[in-house]
Amino acid sequence: MSELYPSIAQCAVAAAALKVLLFPAYKSTDFEVHRNWLAITHSSPPRRWYFENNSEWTLDYPPFFAYFEWILSHFAQFADREILRLENLGYESWQTVFFQRATVIWTELVLAYALQKYISTSPKSSKPGAHAIAVSILLSPALLIIDHIHFQYNGFLYGVLILSLVFARKQSTMLLSAVLFAALLCLKHIYLYLAPAYFVYLLRGYCLDQKSLLRIRFGNCVKLALGLSGVFGIAFGPFVYWGQLDQLLARLFPFSRGLCHAYWAPNIWAMYSFSDRVLIHVAPTFGLKVDQGAVNSLTRGFVGDTSFAVLPDISPKVTFITTILFQLPSLMKLFMDMSWDNFVGAVTLCGYASFLFGWHVHEKAILLVIVPFSLVALKDRRYLGAFRPLAVAGHVSLFPLLFTAAEFPVKTVYTIFWLVLFILVLFIQKPIQYLAKPRVSDDQQIWAIEATDEIFTKYEDYLHRLDFYKQKGFVCELTGTTGLTYFEALRSEVCLTLFAVTNKFDTLDDEFPHALREPILRRVQFSQIPRIDNLVDNLFEEFRLDFYPGENVTVKLVDGERLSGQIREKSKFPELISAQGILERKAFARYFVRLTDGSGQEALVDEERITRDRASFTKQKLRLFIKSTVSREQRNHGPWIVKPSIAEQYRITTQIPSHLKNENLKAQKKTYLSARRHDFDGDIMNLYSSVGRLPALKPKASKSKNAMEESARLEYQRALTGNPNFVRVPQNIGPHPLDHYGGEQFVMPMNNGYPPIAAKAVPRPQAPPPIKYPIEDLEVPPLNDGKHRPLLKFLSEDTPLPTFISEGNGSGIMMESVGPLLETWNTLNVYCEVFQLDSFTFDDYIEALQFSSDEIQCELLIEIHCAVLKRLVSDSNEKTGHVLVPLPELAAEDSEDESRAPSVEPSPPPEPEVKRTTRSSVAKSEAAELEASAKAQQASIIDGKIHRAGEIDQSDGPNNWIMRTRKRDFGEGKWIVILVGLLNQLSGSPRLKKSCDEVLFHLAPLDQEAVPETAISQYSSLNINLRVKALQIICMLSLETKAIRAYMDECTAQMTEQRKERIEVQRNRKAAVEELQVLEDERRVLEPEIGPTSPHLELDEHGNSKMDIDDVYESQLIETEDEEPHKGRSLRRANDRALQRKKRQGEEKERKSKAAAEKAKKPSKQARDLEKIVKKIEAVKDKIRTYEEEVIALENGLRESDCPRTRVLGKDRFWNRYYWMERNAMPYAGLPDSSTADAGYANGCLWVQGPDDMERVGFIELNEAENNLYKQVFNMGVPDRKMLEEGATHVFTARQWAYYDDPEQVDELIRWLDVKGVREIRLKKELQAQRDKICLHMEKRKEYLSKEDDKKSEPTEPVTRVSTRTKTYFDPTGYRCLAWKNTTAMEENGHLHSEPKPPSYNKKTAKATQKSVEPEGRQTRATNKSAKGPSRQGTRYDF
Repeated sequence: MSELYPSIAQCAVAAAALKVLLFPAYKSTDFEVHRNWLAITHSSPPRRWYFENNSEWTLDYPPFFAYFEWILSHFAQFADREILRLENLGYESWQTVFFQRATVIWTELVLAYALQKYISTSPKSSKPGAHAIAVSILLSPALLIIDHIHFQYNGFLYGVLILSLVFARKQSTMLLSAVLFAALLCLKHIYLYLAPAYFVYLLRGYCLDQKSLLRIRFGNCVKLALGLSGVFGIAFGPFVYWGQLDQLLARLFPFSRGLCHAYWAPNIWAMYSFSDRVLIHVAPTFGLKVDQGAVNSLTRGFVGDTSFAVLPDISPKVTFITTILFQLPSLMKLFMDMSWDNFVGAVTLCGYASFLFGWHVHEKAILLVIVPFSLVALKDRRYLGAFRPLAVAGHVSLFPLLFTAAEFPVKTVYTIFWLVLFILVLFIQKPIQYLAKPRVSDDQQIWAIEATDEIFTKYEDYLHRLDFYKQKGFVCELTGTTGLTYFEALRSEVCLTLFAVTNKFDTLDDEFPHALREPILRRVQFSQIPRIDNLVDNLFEEFRLDFYPGENVTVKLVDGERLSGQIREKSKFPELISAQGILERKAFARYFVRLTDGSGQEALVDEERITRDRASFTKQKLRLFIKSTVSREQRNHGPWIVKPSIAEQYRITTQIPSHLKNENLKAQKKTYLSARRHDFDGDIMNLYSSVGRLPALKPKASKSKNAMEESARLEYQRALTGNPNFVRVPQNIGPHPLDHYGGEQFVMPMNNGYPPIAAKAVPRPQAPPPIKYPIEDLEVPPLNDGKHRPLLKFLSEDTPLPTFISEGNGSGIMMESVGPLLETWNTLNVYCEVFQLDSFTFDDYIEALQFSSDEIQCELLIEIHCAVLKRLVSDSNEKTGHVLVPLPELAAEDSEDESRAPSVEPSPPPEPEVKRTTRSSVAKSEAAELEASAKAQQASIIDGKIHRAGEIDQSDGPNNWIMRTRKRDFGEGKWIVILVGLLNQLSGSPRLKKSCDEVLFHLAPLDQEAVPETAISQYSSLNINLRVKALQIICMLSLETKAIRAYMDECTAQMTEQRKERIEVQRNRKAAVEELQVLEDERRVLEPEIGPTSPHLELDEHGNSKMDIDDVYESQLIETEDEEPHKGRSLRRANDRALQRKKRQGEEKERKSKAAAEKAKKPSKQARDLEKIVKKIEAVKDKIRTYEEEVIALENGLRESDCPRTRVLGKDRFWNRYYWMERNAMPYAGLPDSSTADAGYANGCLWVQGPDDMERVGFIELNEAENNLYKQVFNMGVPDRKMLEEGATHVFTARQWAYYDDPEQVDELIRWLDVKGVREIRLKKELQAQRDKICLHMEKRKEYLSKEDDKKSEPTEPVTRVSTRTKTYFDPTGYRCLAWKNTTAMEENGHLHSEPKPPSYNKKTAKATQKSVEPEGRQTRATNKSAKGPSRQGTRYDF
């Protein structure tokens, strides 16, 4: 099959390369299902396979697939033995992913072999079509989506199915086909849907005689029975022997899963379920009975059977009977007319009926229809017409399987490419291209094919062409019949055309309206619509309501009577459009119709009262008419042309317009592309260029040589200028009014009366366009005004510039620890509801990590560690208590003997002698001890061991860190021992080894005894940098737990609901604002009639209220008139005039008040109407305020629910990032009922982070050439500009952090930002929007810290501080962190995390008691009651 390219093997290799690239893609739960089956079949004996329930993913495939998994498990142990452990639920190492995805690719070789077998067994004439079909199945996007991303083994299984169908082609291999299908049923029982077709086909074609149905082939029956019995015996025999058949069948057919799958397959029952949901809402209107117990029923896979509220419930028996009934027609046809094509069609229809009416059908079952249908799609054009929409809909219905954003481009682009390539290209029959006639001499011998009018000068070419025409691979264009030779197809088309032309085709002649033929043919002539389907649709819509004289129609009279008639005359009236562009009258037509009832009357009717017989004008008849009368040129954009004999009959011109001729279209396209590339000739030609208009080229004509050259020259000039009206320009042409440039007159030189054709030249450079801001920030010219960014503050002792003294000097915090401090504080506060912790301020958090005392315990420090550790290991009281995160294996010990060797207990040190010492003697003794300890540690490090964490973890026998965590044994510092054991195990990860070893080097030193007390005592001397490093490791580990992920998913769902609700509230607010504007207009209309009233509110463009300026001015004027007259120096009689004016105003005011009082007694109708309008305005204003408050609450809920990410405010010109931590998924001041809620803030600082490495290298630290270019433009490099504009403080990398804590610094920063830059304009907008809140919480922080400083500055006993080599003791007086209490844990658990659970604890009682003490419930984020978005003003998230 060398002529078939590409081969199946080549396609398989190319597809495998693509599928390897998809190894890291999304994996569904089926990936874990098959991994668990590998573990079950490898770790358990076969009799336990269908009873194993360690996971919810139990084995529910037939035994052959279990054997298949058992075989794969023997290879899996070489990839990663952890795959085969039953307790390794959710195990997804890279080795596991690689192995399982590779097995899908390797087993798909069965599909490639089956498709190659299908091609080789196809008839020679249909091999190209079979090859196209095989390639389309091998490269199917459905298999790519389901198997290689979602994860299953469908390619392997469908390979077995296709192989079975191929072997069913011949009588000699029909038994093998039956055996393969039986094996397929034992691999996956979903193929039972296709079993009826196999049963009928084998019965009719293998068990019964072909000539007589009453004659049975007993030998074939015995062989078939033995073959099938052998297959099913091997599969189910052992389980029947063990008495497990009932258990196996219960696993294979779990009818309790429900009628519909979790993802609704697009079948009848999905529409049935949807209809039931719709009827629930309309049932009260129609008086239908609603089952309230079934209203909340879900159609999901593992929630039990589905109940319908209005429609009757569907049982498995109903689906089975319905499926069989719809399968019967295809089975009956197969039994009466047994052929392989009918067999494949029956298989397809059986799968389709089962997909539409089956019980609990998966969306992936559509492959049962598409794959077998593909094998016969090219057998008949009618099959292909049905296959195309099915393939498109079937593949698109699989898209919900991949719901992640990363896979969206893969599934869409690949599916569209596949559909275009196979459905629209390879599966389309191409027209015959006839050979051109060669030049022959009079005495030359030739061979001719009369039907095609082709001539050959070589006999071999003639035979080759004739053999091509005799292949049965041609299709009749009119009927769609396939499998014809060229001469048979041509004869069919000629006969149909002849019948149509000579009026011998009865159906066409009698039923298709004669009156429509000429208008339709004139409309089709020279049409460029490429597809006949689209052409038929357009013509049908255009002529469906249009009628022509001579056509028989039906007239509907006013009284409803219908009369037959014939159109005699037609008048069309165009539409009328006013000068303002308003449509005043639509186009319409009127008809004179002669009634054929014998009266001879005529009626003038509109087009609405006239119809034609629907059967006389249909799309099918229109299509047949067009095919028989019209042909199309075989080129791109070729026009449809009426056949010459038909055109002559209806006097339709057949001369193709010049603009549609092939050579002119090519010239226009070439000229257009040249103009698009600005390929102009010199400045003169550029003056006349017309890019947007194509030149109208003249058709070719027969002229003399000189005339042709002159014409070509003209056409060339016109093509260059794009001017279709190019004419000869007189020599004495005057100056053009626009030919002045710079005060000089431009005169175009002429060449024999024509503009010269200038040589190609570079266009005149244009002036640079004005800069449109904002632009790249570093491209904005520096101002050099001496202003710089406000000085940064640093939390750490070390700073990016050593000369700068930090505010954190003496804190012990290093710069590398600031990022982890912020990260861990943010994690613990964002997920405090999951960890069951009260929120706490950042300053208290730092103080807690620095706190160390033997007398007093810091509850904040202990609770955060215990809360995080509890999330890593489930409680021992739970049935499935185990580690909830993936952990690396512990490093193997050097030898078993060494691990079991008894440790030599160090002898207790002798009691020190009581003697008098001096300061120098103490220093000497300490130095000696330090030297001995350093030597011991150095010796151990040389041996490869740097700590004794493993020994401390195993010091209590089997009670290692996991067991301690399960038992919640955190008291008396045991949480530190758990932390040591966990870090020791995490040190097995190369990524975490360095950090873990650094912490464990201090917690489990080599020179001290390997007992838990050592770790507990060493933690008190652990500095804050190592403490936060250990806490960061376990916090990041906790983010991988299901509890955190479920919390994220819940918050994401809540955000979706909040966004929808916000849109609805904003829509209601907009409607209320519009209503308010209408009411204000009504009020303004009524007010002049009543007279001036009190100042009123108006709405601005945003619907906000504002005071009327005139009314305010009048009120101010009245207030000034009430003042005393001016008693200073004035004009003569000025005071007298003022007193008189005041007297007149008082009288006028009194008169108006009396008139108003009289009107109040008898209010007019206008006054009453105005009063009603005013009341309505106030009510609408209250409604708008309510909506605005709801929007604010929803936006705050959205902010507090946005927990998956930490959002940055923006970046400045030097790519420094700015964070306001309170903005991210937490209340601005922490939980309002926290024990330290009186602080009024959470972090209280604006944090600045340096640029990351990519930004730093790409934009700041440029290479030498780019830096020199930047210096040429701005007279300084980017680093120099950074040092100049940022002032004395800088952050250079993403590991460096600084902060602002003063509102004045925030204002200075806002003023420093330049709105001309794209980054700083966004940052400035964010800072201005959040400025008030940021400054408020900065002030709160200052107030909170100043109170504590005042407490510490009060006279107290001197602080006692004793320093030794291992411990540092602090006086706890005045420490803020000690005021923090974990009330959340006390409320929900009845005890702290570090305390054991009380035996008699009742959570409900504890909550009731807590509520009785605290009248207001805790305010958290995870509630969505009372139509409010979820925020931290509701009940606690319950895990």
